[in-house]
Amino acid sequence: MKILLFNPRALKYKPRIPNSVLQVAASIDGIYDWVIVDGNLEADPWPKLEAYLLTGEYGCFGCTVMPGPQLKQAIPMSKKIRRMFPNVKIVWGGYFASNQYKACLDSGYVDYIVNGPGDTAFPALLNSIKDRRDPESIKNLIFKSNGEVVKTAKEDLPDLDKLPPLPYEKLNAFYPLKKYLGNTFLGTKTASYHSSFGCPFTCSFCAVVPIYNARWKGKSAQGIYNDLMRLKNNYGANAVEFHDNNFFVSEKRTVEFARLIKNENMAWWGEARIDTMDKYRDESLQLLSESGCRMIFFGAETGNDNVLKQMDKGGTQTGEQILRFAGRLKKFNIIPEYSFVLGLPAETEDQVNKQIDEDIAFIKKIKQVNPATEIIIYIYSPVPTEGSEMYDQVLASGFKFPEKLEDWISPAWENFDLRKNPLTPWLKPHMVDKIKQFEVVLNGYYPTNSDIRLTGFKKSVLRLLSGWRYKTGFYKFPKEISLLHVAWKYRQPETEGF
Repeated sequence: MKILLFNPRALKYKPRIPNSVLQVAASIDGIYDWVIVDGNLEADPWPKLEAYLLTGEYGCFGCTVMPGPQLKQAIPMSKKIRRMFPNVKIVWGGYFASNQYKACLDSGYVDYIVNGPGDTAFPALLNSIKDRRDPESIKNLIFKSNGEVVKTAKEDLPDLDKLPPLPYEKLNAFYPLKKYLGNTFLGTKTASYHSSFGCPFTCSFCAVVPIYNARWKGKSAQGIYNDLMRLKNNYGANAVEFHDNNFFVSEKRTVEFARLIKNENMAWWGEARIDTMDKYRDESLQLLSESGCRMIFFGAETGNDNVLKQMDKGGTQTGEQILRFAGRLKKFNIIPEYSFVLGLPAETEDQVNKQIDEDIAFIKKIKQVNPATEIIIYIYSPVPTEGSEMYDQVLASGFKFPEKLEDWISPAWENFDLRKNPLTPWLKPHMVDKIKQFEVVLNGYYPTNSDIRLTGFKKSVLRLLSGWRYKTGFYKFPKEISLLHVAWKYRQPETEGF
């Protein structure tokens, strides 16, 4: 039984190393023969998928499915495989599959869901399929048995230093790895990398929480360094994006990594929490800067302390801390990239609208404290975090997720998980317009530094056009800025990366 692994298209530009698929590939390497089809590097992945399946040698189709764009290939490809090759077992992994497992399993063309890391679960599931054994004893699985959904127990997070290395060489045989090393503001050959699983917090708007349940485990600094040196020495990587849910959990690990990478001339970026990094010593932050850390993504979310509690952010994050920390990073020449979630549920329409206005004003305060701060704006999209106060409030409002899997790729829902089209009953069209129009003006007056195609001249023109709007607070119908964004293909990091 050979295994066909599929990475559905996620981005229009700059494909990244398919780390999640490589992770499960590493777990079966040497046990099962496997191949990868990457939708990001195929104009149409179906001919290649079909060619493999027509050999009759492939008994399992494994597909990673993140919310958003990947659904547009994951759903039709899986559906087609079930129709044309009914004996092939279809296994989905990724945040979407775990969070929306009922719709996936009810579709009739998803047999199993790997609910969290698949390093142990995936090879064990393949063995049970091959030997025709019941998989109920295998942890980290969701499937149907006799028409009922079975969710097996969660497995302890694995020791990442004991896992097999990612099979970059084999990926390179399918797709030249250099195609995954994008030209970004970090470097001309930027690699993507995961160094940890999970996050130790329980934010009620985060898709990670239901999967990891406030657990985190990271690879050692030496292990990270060794992997990056493979990418640098064998493929020429000169920068790295850490796509961990929370790279900076341990100051000790981060500092040790910074010391190791300091002389390698590799710029880097990662994701963190403000209240975690605010505890870092100044000497640590200075070392991060010297080691090549150019920007750090933080979930600021809101400047309202009461709303932060409603979000169940955990920790000690406050509006005052968010402002102060933006100023603190300025001293170390590290750009803070702050994300905000606007349009959360409230008891009345006026309260929702008021909170949007307050967060817009707070964002402008941050720009006064540190103009270099990058601002990412999301519109709140519910996440099925069972038992959270916010999700209970969402359900009480009448909001419902699609019950049919195909509905997720309908025009009404396809942008839902990009947090651009929330379809939430408490958020009125005029509120969504206000958020989006402010975002356009903000991106005009403060264009992102991460879009390397945006020249100094273009930035000056955008700033000139949007200045009066930003300063006066008149954000309505910023067509002149939007037209330039379209003409110059302005890249928003939250949808297309750097």
